[in-house]
Amino acid sequence: MNIPFNKPCITGKEKKYIEVVFQNQKFSGDGPFNKKCCQWIEDRYQCKKAFLTPSGTHALEMASLILQLKPGDEVVLPSYTFTSTANAFALWGVRLVFVDIRPDTMNINEQCIESAITDKTKAIVVVHYAGVSCHMDEIIRIGDKYNIPIIEDAAQGVGSSYNGNYVGTVGSIGCFSFHETKNYSCGEGGAILLNNPILIEKAEIIREKGTNREKFFRGEVDKYTWIDLGSSYLLNEMSAAYLFGQFMEEKTILTDRMNSWNLYYSQLMLLQEKGFLTLPSVPKECRHNAHMFYVKTKDENTRNSLMDYLKKQGIHSVFHYIPLHSSPAGKKYGRFHGQDHFTSKESSRLLRLPMFYGLTKTEILYICSHIKMFFNPS
Repeated sequence: MNIPFNKPCITGKEKKYIEVVFQNQKFSGDGPFNKKCCQWIEDRYQCKKAFLTPSGTHALEMASLILQLKPGDEVVLPSYTFTSTANAFALWGVRLVFVDIRPDTMNINEQCIESAITDKTKAIVVVHYAGVSCHMDEIIRIGDKYNIPIIEDAAQGVGSSYNGNYVGTVGSIGCFSFHETKNYSCGEGGAILLNNPILIEKAEIIREKGTNREKFFRGEVDKYTWIDLGSSYLLNEMSAAYLFGQFMEEKTILTDRMNSWNLYYSQLMLLQEKGFLTLPSVPKECRHNAHMFYVKTKDENTRNSLMDYLKKQGIHSVFHYIPLHSSPAGKKYGRFHGQDHFTSKESSRLLRLPMFYGLTKTEILYICSHIKMFFNPS
């Protein structure tokens, strides 16, 4: 067998909607499918306003601009995340204050946030790793106490929830990704979710090159003009049409991924019980979206050996983020607050297994059988 780590999700509906774009001859941003996708997100995930963006990275950059972050400001964030989470703020001269993660979910440790706050802290950025929500009650409490907005990097969390509320809608600003490795994708793409009317108005200006063009289209002004700094954060209509095709098959995609996730878990449970592996942890207040399935071995050497072994069997597994605070850019643009009890240790033993729409039962059983053979060759 040759099992890739990821295959882009294709449901079959995408081509139908892309053909409509050719018929309409509307290819730039904010066309009919952009609007359909935004309305779908607003209805499905219960937020006041959603805007599609060219990527999840662009959504995070928009969040930084919306909050008007500037050089000298600070944001608190986990070190265990993708570079986009940090770049979106470092680009504007914002200092990054990294804190430790929880070993169970690999999410930001909510108990480490408050001590990292200074009079320069202008935002708390949380990352819902593997589609499992952070402990948002405590994080929102801290944000409210210090009047600091919460930005949710929910790139991996589309459709996940915390105490019945969808991630991306709990904090001040939510950011989605529709990269081809995500549950719902269009190659590249993202979305920013907002509930505050003031932030919505700022987002409208920023995404339209700093103009009040949206007000002009609504007839609220007789001409539009340059109001503030901004850029082009619109997703092209072809990508929006592709994405809409995936939204129309949301339940099918989610069911397929959940079946794969649950099969992995049941097949590998015995290895966890015997102490060979640690499987993903999902707190009772969280409902995840089966974005990824990972295992954690006892140490980095075992992780690397398992990855090499699986590769020889035609199974492509990957490790994930190198902690940002240990990277050259992380040291240049930020600092680690407190002790690194878990970030480096836990990340060094994590291995992501193949997970994608259409992964078959036969393939998962093949993968699990070889993981079992690695730990118990007899």
